[in-house]
Order: sequence, then C-alpha cells, then structure tokens
Amino acid sequence: MYNIRSYIRTLMLFAATAIVSISVMTQANAATAEDLDKDSRQALQTLSDTRPVAKILSRSAKAVLVFPNIVKAGLVFGGSYGEGELLVGSQVIDYYNTVTGSWGMQIGAQSYGYAVFLMTDNAVNYLKKSNGWEIGVGPTVVVVDEGVAKNLSTSSLKDDAYAFIFSQQGLMAGISIEGTKISRIKR
Repeated sequence: MYNIRSYIRTLMLFAATAIVSISVMTQANAATAEDLDKDSRQALQTLSDTRPVAKILSRSAKAVLVFPNIVKAGLVFGGSYGEGELLVGSQVIDYYNTVTGSWGMQIGAQSYGYAVFLMTDNAVNYLKKSNGWEIGVGPTVVVVDEGVAKNLSTSSLKDDAYAFIFSQQGLMAGISIEGTKISRIKR
C-alpha cells in the first residue's frame, strides 16, 4: 500500500512540475502583439484554405476569436495554455488567453490551435462582458468536425458560436475545448 501511495505522489509531483514548467515557459516566450497578430491571421488563412466551411463562417461571423498556438501537456494531471485575439473583420479588438486543466488517464504533450467564430451579437457581448468565458457555460458552442461540417451552410447556421481545432502536433490522445477558460489579457 505504501509503494502505491508513493508512486502516486511521485506521479502527481512530476505532473505538477511539468504543468508549471510549461506555463512558465509559455509566459516567458509570450509573443509580442505584432507576432500574435501575424500568427493569428496566418492561422485563420490556413484554416480557411483547408476547411472550406470556415471560410463560409468567416463571412457571416460577427467576430472571430483565434488562438494560433496552444501547448498542452499532461501526466495524469494536465493543462494547456495559449494566447490569441478577438478579430472583427481585420481589426484586433482585444487579446485573450485560454487555459485548461484536466485530470485522468492522460500522458503526452501536443500543440494545436483553435478558432471560435462568434455568430451572434449575444456571443460577442458575452465574451466582452464576462470575467472569463468558460466554454460549455454561456453561449452555445458547436465544435466543427467532419460530420458537422458536411451539414453546415449559411441557411443552417443557428448556434451562437462554431469552433475549429487545427494544426495538431505531438503525442497526446484526445483534445477538447470543453472546460476551457478564456480571459481578456493586456498587451
């Protein structure tokens, strides 16, 4: 029994150290506003080129919240962090970060990006007025995968927001934006 507890404590300590290290490393290497602007626009262009439905959504969206690079790591306990911006047309309105914590059967590290197309004034106002938007609470967000994408058209857009996960790299099973907290940051 003692060996199992010791093993679990060691795993938890290792996971906590990895998460703190990634957080510190990410914050220390935070992009300048100009770098983030360039990366966000490039990410949206790549998304539109590879997922035609994203181009359709961008024409109707009131705003787009884009996070071009998020780093996720975990060993039992995990976390992710990334920075992005809110765009209305081609204008940057605000800067945001995205933070997720998780626990369970997980091991590995990966990077990815995601974009949330805010389709209604309600969704845009909720993001601006809330003290951090937790995905899964507030406006309805539909994660667009291949199945959802086949059924989307300008006449079928009825939800508040549509999210795309893209540019996944690394080794970690599963990715979700459920439980992600998005908060405004100063740049």
